[in-house]
Amino acid sequence: MAKKSENKGLKEKYLKEVIPQLQKELGIKNIHALPKIEKVKINIGIGTYVKTHNKDYSNVVDNLAAIAGQAPVINKARMSVSNFKIREGDAVGLSVTVRGQRMYDFLTKLINVVFPRVRDFRGISPKSFDGNGNYSLGFKEHTVFPEISPDEVSKLHGVQVSISTTAKNNEEGFALLSALGFPFKKN
Repeated sequence: MAKKSENKGLKEKYLKEVIPQLQKELGIKNIHALPKIEKVKINIGIGTYVKTHNKDYSNVVDNLAAIAGQAPVINKARMSVSNFKIREGDAVGLSVTVRGQRMYDFLTKLINVVFPRVRDFRGISPKSFDGNGNYSLGFKEHTVFPEISPDEVSKLHGVQVSISTTAKNNEEGFALLSALGFPFKKN
């Protein structure tokens, strides 16, 4: 029988390594009270893309589906805003919420593949927490994801990723994400 690979899944790493580390670091004895990741939401705004490409955003939908591994939801404008030339019902964004094993697979890809592919990457900012332990980050180009072939891209667009945790404050969220291997900048 072949030896098991050293590259463990992120969920297995959380269960075996991160839980004991967080118990020591945060001083919480009950493992159910420790912070954990609930979901990851991936968003793409397509408001300007729709205006310049005659309302054809099917390739953006395909890109997000490839990145997340499931079909995105099309977000529509709830009301008309004349200053932005938006009418009620126009498509303004795409979003995907991943949970469970897909979430851990996406985060593994984010840490091990996507961050190293970002140009001039020096770590992610530890200041992007929302006060409740949730973390948000954005990419200017969607081509950093390995599923997207740069040769087939007609127009670049950004991707926003929001990581929701059960942490009660930013310190617990930071401890959780850094224990999972997120490359934060050193201050």
